[in-house]
Amino acid sequence: MQTAKNAAASVKETAANIGASAKSGMEKTKATLQEKGERLTAHDPTQKEMATERKEAKINQAEYEKQVALDQNATQRQATEAGGTNTYSTTGAAGNPMGSHQMSALPGHGTGEPAGQVVEGVVRSHPIGTDTRTRTGPGTTLAGHNTKTGGGAGGYSTGGAYR
Repeated sequence: MQTAKNAAASVKETAANIGASAKSGMEKTKATLQEKGERLTAHDPTQKEMATERKEAKINQAEYEKQVALDQNATQRQATEAGGTNTYSTTGAAGNPMGSHQMSALPGHGTGEPAGQVVEGVVRSHPIGTDTRTRTGPGTTLAGHNTKTGGGAGGYSTGGAYR
């Protein structure tokens, strides 16, 4: 029974890896074709070089996403072989949560957990270039200049954060 389960997990991983590679190849091809079109319409060498740089960045991003998907598929296969159940993904986006493995340099980003207190429907606002972590206390609003906050239909409100 365990051998069949391991074989099935291996087949699923291989199929998901093929899908991730195909998606990566499509993105790389698309980037190359976009670059060719941009280079044809560009009028100076700087624009042509920028098109090439954009293409290289898109190719690097596609390769990175493929590697993330391959790693996640391997992790999911190992979890399935160990007794868990998972879904496979060609993008690395679906399946079981990655736990504490962050997919981004932003705090809390990619872990599924908010980085701080979250009030649904409320967005912190601050002047451009100001660090919001230093702007707390009286007079600081979570609603900014949004005239639609502060209550309304059904008795919903911003939770008292709007002053």
